Amino acid sequence: MLHGFDSSILEFRLLLPLLATQNETWAVDLLGFGFTQRQKEINYSPNTIKIHLYNFWKTLINRPIILVGASMGGATAIDFTLTYPQIVKSLILINSLGYTSSPIFTKYLFPPFDFLAVEYLRQRHILALNICSILPNLDTKILLAIQCAMLHQEMPGWNDAMISYVKSGGYSELANTIAQVDKPTLILWGETDDILPSEDAEKFQQSIVNSQLILLKNCGHAPQIEQSQITSQHILHFLNSGKF
Repeated sequence: MLHGFDSSILEFRLLLPLLATQNETWAVDLLGFGFTQRQKEINYSPNTIKIHLYNFWKTLINRPIILVGASMGGATAIDFTLTYPQIVKSLILINSLGYTSSPIFTKYLFPPFDFLAVEYLRQRHILALNICSILPNLDTKILLAIQCAMLHQEMPGWNDAMISYVKSGGYSELANTIAQVDKPTLILWGETDDILPSEDAEKFQQSIVNSQLILLKNCGHAPQIEQSQITSQHILHFLNSGKF
């Protein structure tokens, strides 16, 4: 399972145990994200992420897999599948990045604007945590979710790695290759996603020949957190269908 942008394996803390009851399940921190070591000499980009993921697979798994990718992790999963088709049996995309990308000007940010753009990601979490901390009768799960979303930002080199990735352009060129995916694909999409529009889900379904789209009602950008039980049921049904 591959997490989203500026995130970590902790976003699968609810989903992973549900899937692991029936299948060997791995959650991976992508290079430059999560709790991976950040090294200054590395240019963090989709290509280096893919190479790191391949070496993780080769070292610890080394057999065909089913890739689950959420948000940016979905783009990583598609890119990995197109490069190593012999490794991937099928795809599961959860509110995947692919058709909506970051503004192109982010590639050309220079100091101090690159630092400020990345620091905004940290500050919005701090603001949300401070606001939620003073709200009466707030569900503690919300506080926990915000805290989990912030932990990896304390890793040494977080700022530099994020700046490097953003300036690489990310997966802005992926849309032109999505139609090349020929693996059985399950597309799960929270209907109320305010980050990636539901129109993107329909584009994925139209582009990937052997795909199935399931829209999740009353669910936003992160079904793996917001509706982990329902999400796991759809994934397990797909895995047990034997269509791949």
